[in-house]
Amino acid sequence: MIRITLALLSGALFGAGLALSGMADPMRVRAFLDLLGPWDPTLAFVMGGAMIPMALAWIVQKRLERPLAGSTFNLPETRGIDWKLALGAILFGIGWGLGGLCPGPAVASLALAPLSAAPFVLAMLVGMALHRLMTQGPRMIPGSYHG
Repeated sequence: MIRITLALLSGALFGAGLALSGMADPMRVRAFLDLLGPWDPTLAFVMGGAMIPMALAWIVQKRLERPLAGSTFNLPETRGIDWKLALGAILFGIGWGLGGLCPGPAVASLALAPLSAAPFVLAMLVGMALHRLMTQGPRMIPGSYHG
């Protein structure tokens, strides 16, 4: 139960931060990405400001034997750049530039502007399901049955 509570509180804090900073507004993100138009540097300050608590979190994590709400840390492996990473980054950038949203702000935008965010979130979920289907097979899709 504590894991669910911490996840809910973390998600709510993240969503509130996105809303307060204006990062759930696709026009603000597009203004940051538009270097030839009326450029808005707000996103750079938000990303730069996020580095401070993340750096502190990494320092604290290294001092802990295990997470506060789990038995082991689930940390990503450090790997080199391969074609999957490059293609994923390119697709992410195209989607971010066209939609003005990425996954976190898209989910937060469901509360702020559900009609405009819903198509993006739906397309994002379809993309995630297709990725999982192509990389892990149909058995890994939640709700699928293979007896």
